[in-house]
Amino acid sequence: MDIGMIGLGPMGGAMARSLMRAGHRVSVFNRSADKIAALVRDGATAAASPAAAANGDAVITMVANDAAVEAMVTGPSGIVAGMRTGCVHVAMSTMSVALADRLTEIHTAAGQAFLSVPVLGRPPAAEAGKLFLMAGGAADRIEAMRPVFDALGQRLFVVGERPSQANLIKLCANFMIFSTIEQLSEVFALAEKGGVAPEAVFEILTESFFSAPVHKNYGRLIVDKAFDPPGANVHLAAKDTRLILQAAESLAVPLPFASILRDRFLATEARGEAELDFAVISRRAAEDAGL
Repeated sequence: MDIGMIGLGPMGGAMARSLMRAGHRVSVFNRSADKIAALVRDGATAAASPAAAANGDAVITMVANDAAVEAMVTGPSGIVAGMRTGCVHVAMSTMSVALADRLTEIHTAAGQAFLSVPVLGRPPAAEAGKLFLMAGGAADRIEAMRPVFDALGQRLFVVGERPSQANLIKLCANFMIFSTIEQLSEVFALAEKGGVAPEAVFEILTESFFSAPVHKNYGRLIVDKAFDPPGANVHLAAKDTRLILQAAESLAVPLPFASILRDRFLATEARGEAELDFAVISRRAAEDAGL
């Protein structure tokens, strides 16, 4: 298939390479040209604008926040202006439920197809084509995009007919990831204050009842203090937490722990650590314990 890829950060760039390895023809667009050049050397074609990237079978957006997604979609050189008949916009960023609903309306008004398919996984999983994908939108459009999704992920979950339902589930998943990091951080601080090394705690937990990837992967980052380079930084996690709280408020669902996480990320940004991996919030629990 002919695929446009917009957003070539650690996730988007890795996803573009997975698509090319699977035999898809990929055109790429990014606001910084150096990332385009690197993928062109790997076999991609440079697109001059988001509109130009939307001239194939599908165009994927994987950019940092709501404002960036909307900027790529609207305007005279945006995706809506450039989408050819039959093209599908597949939004894979972590974005707000409200924006997903707005994009659905924009594309529907233009007679265009739109899917929300956010992902779970860090850049190494994207590079290996081992992401988990959550799809919202028309079932026939999701099925038509199977070759793309098979190249990117190890499993596709179909959430519902409304694209924004997939974004809501993605925010729920991120909330659980962030909460698990906070749990691990507090446990490591408690045990270390009691004289038990974090490495020992990590081994006991992850080799017994807490063996899920979220415990193993983020627990290892915390124990090793491996926060640079980041898989995803604190700015992105803070943004996601705001979106979680916005979704909860719109649905009148209290999320007390989400407010704690918001403050952890704010405190981490205030300490100048916003560009580090978001698992660096583990330092706040250690500081609170006097370690």
